Amino acid sequence: MIDQIYTYFTIEMIFLWLNLGVLPFWLVLIIFPHSQICRVFTTSIFPVFIISLAYSYLLYLLFNEGYDFFKNFELYLGLNSILNLFSDKSFLILFWSHFLGMNLFCGGWIVKDSQKFGINKVLMSFPLIITYFIGPIGITLYWLIRIFYAKRINLYD
Repeated sequence: MIDQIYTYFTIEMIFLWLNLGVLPFWLVLIIFPHSQICRVFTTSIFPVFIISLAYSYLLYLLFNEGYDFFKNFELYLGLNSILNLFSDKSFLILFWSHFLGMNLFCGGWIVKDSQKFGINKVLMSFPLIITYFIGPIGITLYWLIRIFYAKRINLYD
């Protein structure tokens, strides 16, 4: 049984499940941000925990395959080093799961923070969608919207 699970969850299959797995969370964030389902499942630690389990399993797989984790630190040496790292599927799946987890965490924070200021959920859908695709720009857009609702600029909140 465990061998079947091990052969099923390849890097490509984990990539597929990660991409499909975050979509329900994002749909709940965008469509039902004030629901109990959003509060319990989406803006809690639950999705980050699920992604961290997948990340841990990937680390286990890569460790068993003999992946050189110290090679990851080469990304600080320049653009060519980053290009070399992104040509490796193992590094790419680690990066992608990191990206999905962080963007989903940011989306959950945006929803919780927007509820403190009573920002319209239709208006919030735009920064959430942009955060899903290009995180920092979506967060910046939310911050600009938040300024008008909070009637103040707060750089450290």
